[in-house]
Amino acid sequence: METTIKTFNRLLGLLLLAFVVNAIINFKLESIGNDNFVEVTKKQKSYVSVKNVDRTLDCLAMNIYKEAGGEPFEGKVAVAQVTLNRVDHPAFPKDICAVVYQKNVIMEKVVCQFSWHCESHNTKKPKDKQYEESYAIAKKVLLEGFRLDSLQDALYFHATHVNPRWPHERITTIGNHIFYRSRT
Repeated sequence: METTIKTFNRLLGLLLLAFVVNAIINFKLESIGNDNFVEVTKKQKSYVSVKNVDRTLDCLAMNIYKEAGGEPFEGKVAVAQVTLNRVDHPAFPKDICAVVYQKNVIMEKVVCQFSWHCESHNTKKPKDKQYEESYAIAKKVLLEGFRLDSLQDALYFHATHVNPRWPHERITTIGNHIFYRSRT
């Protein structure tokens, strides 16, 4: 009988401890609040901490600049949108910088998701008007949720002067890029 009471008291103590820990965790999460996070994608409700917003903006702006620096506004937005669509897609990393700098090995060859990253290891922020525009567009897309309706499912693009013979479904052409969605 005495061991049953001790076991019951221990179990009750553990339950009480679990309740207190859960209450503390919930309190901490509520006190952090949504003010410390920025929603960056819609489909899977992806968030970036305020601390990481600058880093994330830099990655996205660099990708826009390198892939579409000389493109019109819509072309820059389209590149940013493909990047964010990949964050929402299960086949890609869940972080914008990880998507931008993703490399794969295919048949013993390193392939970058965005070709500029393999072609140039210069990732210093440029100081020209095109980069400033790319950064402004990154902010508009990332922080304000600006999107092009026609590219909701776009995951891939390439320059109009190449033909990679992809099995993807063509969506549209914007500037000097052709955009695609996955067929699956």
